[in-house]
Amino acid sequence: MSQNKNILYEKCYAFAIRVVKLTQYLQSEHKEFVLSKQILRSGTAIGALVSESKYAQSNADFLNKLTVALKEANETQYWINLLHDTDYINKEMHKSLYNDIDEVLSLLISITKTIKNKCITP
Repeated sequence: MSQNKNILYEKCYAFAIRVVKLTQYLQSEHKEFVLSKQILRSGTAIGALVSESKYAQSNADFLNKLTVALKEANETQYWINLLHDTDYINKEMHKSLYNDIDEVLSLLISITKTIKNKCITP
């Protein structure tokens, strides 16, 4: 399933798997369905958008898909913090998930900044 060793794709895919398992845990152990669906939607959308960007129709389309992925990653980070602060996930789970999404965010920020700089610079 790897896309030629695309590190961003691989990290997003692995994170999506973690989010699916987190959702299963929240629903089975805590009977929590609202927040779990929110994090499932945003957390899996990141990788889907990164995957879509592979076949972008233009540089602008590529940048747009990665920018939306960045927004979804930021939203996911919000849900991770909220789940921790409302005692649905413990400190260790929070730290692990937060580190993973922070790494994805850093990659997306770096890539989108680079693309924007290339588009601006003649």
